[in-house]
Amino acid sequence: MSVFRTHVLLPVDEGTAQAGVFEVKRRLEKELQARKLQGEVKVLESGSVGIVGRGVILAVYPDRMVYFNIHEDDIPRIIDEHLLKGRVVAGLEHAPVAAMAAGTAGARVGLTREQRRIVLDKAWTVDPENINEVLATGGYKALERIFTEKSSPEAVIEEIKKSGLRGRGGAGFPTGMKWEFTRKAAGEDKYVICNADEGEPGTFKDRLILEGDPHKLIEAMTIAGYAIGASRGFVYIRGEYQLSIERLGKAIAQANEYGLLGKNILESGFSFELEIKKGAGAYVCGEETALIESLEGKRGNPRVKPPYPVTHGLWQKPTAVNNVETLANVPAIIANGAEWFRRIGTDKCPGTKVFTILGHVEYPGLVETDMGTPLREIIFGYGGGIRGGKKFKAALLGGAAGVFLSEKLLDVRMDFESLKENKAVLGSGAVLVMDEGTSIADMLFSIAKFFAHESCGQCAPCRIGTRQILNIAYRIRQGNGRAGDAETMLRLAETMFKSSLCPLGQSLIMPVRSALENFKEEFALAGGQAVKS
Repeated sequence: MSVFRTHVLLPVDEGTAQAGVFEVKRRLEKELQARKLQGEVKVLESGSVGIVGRGVILAVYPDRMVYFNIHEDDIPRIIDEHLLKGRVVAGLEHAPVAAMAAGTAGARVGLTREQRRIVLDKAWTVDPENINEVLATGGYKALERIFTEKSSPEAVIEEIKKSGLRGRGGAGFPTGMKWEFTRKAAGEDKYVICNADEGEPGTFKDRLILEGDPHKLIEAMTIAGYAIGASRGFVYIRGEYQLSIERLGKAIAQANEYGLLGKNILESGFSFELEIKKGAGAYVCGEETALIESLEGKRGNPRVKPPYPVTHGLWQKPTAVNNVETLANVPAIIANGAEWFRRIGTDKCPGTKVFTILGHVEYPGLVETDMGTPLREIIFGYGGGIRGGKKFKAALLGGAAGVFLSEKLLDVRMDFESLKENKAVLGSGAVLVMDEGTSIADMLFSIAKFFAHESCGQCAPCRIGTRQILNIAYRIRQGNGRAGDAETMLRLAETMFKSSLCPLGQSLIMPVRSALENFKEEFALAGGQAVKS
């Protein structure tokens, strides 16, 4: 067995693939072979490091150094300077991983600083397509524990309930309660569905989780199936997420081969089948009943609720629908216990949360941090602050169906309860940061345009209301606002909130109201004092 002195990790995701990561890998392997270093340096593919927009990324271990924007021609210098002489290559963008823990200068900012990772613990430290690496680092231990200790389905559900795990897709509903309702629902045929549609603008956390650790989702869904009494599960995933689909498909095949999925799992007597279903890119299919309609082969229109999926879901059978990030917490909770999980985050919102940081920040990307972490810490600590030294103006939390926050709420804690107290929502965890030069009127127009385009048209309040709000937002954006436009827009959004069939129509109130309340001056000045709020 070879012992390597150095490991070079090349994170592979949709972004790095487009930037040429595979070409860089081939060049690296070729140059190592030419220098007869292939027996000393191991080159590995991994999941995403969480940093986006920085081209090909290369991480060197055990030195814990990450290079950004790497090109093929940089490889000889990296080998000669870093891998042979042990010094950082001058002139290349780089950062130490988890530098904060080591007290290194510059450790207080950036996505490579120390993070408490539960969901993303393996995301870029193992090859997601190699089940042996996953098993060697604790993968499927939770599933093994359930069957070794002969835990009952009820005991598994109780552990999830005790943990306080809440849905990470936006609504924040207690996961254990959802599983319990599904298990107790009448009927023998039950299903588990993972909502991996992820249509919220600015959100890509589920994609990186799937690309970096698909086996974790398989393990979690198998546990969920055992808990609620389901023998079949589906992952409804965006058709555009090609790499996620490929890696999840390989992981499912590997899990079946190793007896971790399929018939008589780990000789427990429990069987569970898992299938991937591709979505066609409709935002409304992020709503659980529209997703179910689509999965059944129909047009993805939302259903009237009640009844809810826990009693009348897929093919009118009891169904538990959970988000990717929600499920990705389950193996760690079962393996380490509910009390361990509750020691992280806040009392009412235990655990961690994965945030996507985008917009006018120095370091856009993905970060996993404790629930309750202040917004200021996420933007200025992990995101590195406002790009180009400009001033902070606003943050849109939770994607298009989120809220605009001004500077006065920079210290709000990022958890369900704290944000609710401040008329804000955690949503999907997207944090879109805007600098002083951003027009909130322009942003609200873009959101209204998105909602009008994505409305399924099934109910009149949403079908008509989104178009009317878009027309007003366009007029304001063009500088032709009229007196009373702001009030009309807010009244329309409130009507949609009260009468729309599904969350798509009900959610437009959040960006509209927060924009008008937190940035009154901007809308009052739109159109030369024509809009009064």
